[in-house]
Amino acid sequence: MRLRLQQFRPRTGPHEHRVVQPRKPLCHTSLSAPEPIGLLLGDHDGLNRLAGLFSFAAYSRHTIVHVPLRDSLRPDEGFGTPVDLVLVHDTLGLRPSKWPELRRKLVNGTPLTVGTVEERTARDAAGWRERGTRANFRDKLRHATHARTFFLFGNREVFAETATSLAHAAGWGPRQKGVTQGRSVLMTALPTLVQEPGGGHPVEVLVCFKPYPPYAHFQRPGR
Repeated sequence: MRLRLQQFRPRTGPHEHRVVQPRKPLCHTSLSAPEPIGLLLGDHDGLNRLAGLFSFAAYSRHTIVHVPLRDSLRPDEGFGTPVDLVLVHDTLGLRPSKWPELRRKLVNGTPLTVGTVEERTARDAAGWRERGTRANFRDKLRHATHARTFFLFGNREVFAETATSLAHAAGWGPRQKGVTQGRSVLMTALPTLVQEPGGGHPVEVLVCFKPYPPYAHFQRPGR
């Protein structure tokens, strides 16, 4: 997949950061923070591009991927507080409390076009799923919500697994019953999130396919 991005190089003190955003907003995609359940609603374009962004993040250990979503068009269903999405590798050491300062400096970006390799993404996702059957499996997505932003911290393989899940939702969502009437369809959830100690309802983010209105424009594939 070819991704058209904007690249920024903000500095905080002596440190320079690399931040990328989609050049074109994901207008018909929204994300609500998990409290404890969050919701990602997207059409084919939005979920497909998110899959590409997760794939790009998987192989960009020194890059922060910022997806502005909190000001997207609000769907006619859903719940929760709308938030942006930030993907970052654990090893980069980004603290959510430092993000507002970085975000204010995201000005004068430069165009960037990158490509993702679906075969490599699928291979690493399969490796994540294979290791997930082991008793000592610890490779999960850490998460935090701060300043109306939902942060996902992970590594190459868990980001690759998320990319394949979103690609599946984008491809098969249009084939589900009810979508031609504008109804959302639950397709998957983000891979296992690290849970807070003490029990309680597990934190999760549901992923739903939803075509954008007016629904007369939408037809299920094969019709």
